[in-house]
Amino acid sequence: MPVFGLGVYQSLGECCVRAVRHALDTGYRHVDTASFYGNEREVGKAVRESGLPRDDIFVVTKLWNSDHGYDRALKAFGKSHDLLGIGVVDLYLIHWPVTEGRKESWRALETIYQEGRARSIGVSNYTVEHLEELLKHAKVPPAVNQVEFHPWLFQKKLLEFCRANNIMLVAYSPLTKGERLNDPELAEIAARYSKTPAQILLRWILQHDMGVIPKSSNPRRIEENADVFDFDLSMSDMALLDSFDRSYHCTWDPTGEP
Repeated sequence: MPVFGLGVYQSLGECCVRAVRHALDTGYRHVDTASFYGNEREVGKAVRESGLPRDDIFVVTKLWNSDHGYDRALKAFGKSHDLLGIGVVDLYLIHWPVTEGRKESWRALETIYQEGRARSIGVSNYTVEHLEELLKHAKVPPAVNQVEFHPWLFQKKLLEFCRANNIMLVAYSPLTKGERLNDPELAEIAARYSKTPAQILLRWILQHDMGVIPKSSNPRRIEENADVFDFDLSMSDMALLDSFDRSYHCTWDPTGEP
């Protein structure tokens, strides 16, 4: 899985097709969608029209909350698979740890994986407790856990748990939906590297050995976000960014899901 990808939440219709095509033209090789996003068809169209070999592009989609349970999950995957129209799905995730049905849903994902219809399976928004529960019964362990992650939500315990269990942590909303991009301390760090605040946040995640999927449909932002492989943050600046943690969620908080 390429560690850097494009998120397409709230990107719809031809806007989504153009964003994915531009990202692929820019050099992205990882695209993250979901049934809930309502744009799987558009993502598939962009992948097919890109002219790139199918195996060069890593496509992720997800099982939505209303489709939990063994049979319903299998049916939902079939619908996503058909909408994408790209053959094998590279990674299929449980979108949220819904209390009722998530165990049976994982069994369905294992079936999909064992039948070769998805190259890998994983979860999203799982806490350490959710992962511990899953690992007790999983025949196939999750390859990925996709969660909100940025300096103001530095989930160190979760990161360490995933590393110890060979689960790749992937950060969504790494730019805090723009809510913290004007932070003065972040601006000072960005100035030291002649980079934008967004690029500093993305580099921080990469240096924690995580994947990251910033969302944008703006061509300039898509290019800017990807321009993060020509510098390294110092150990002191990494530690400073780590210290920003306030357990601040700009999206959903799964800790209350039993």
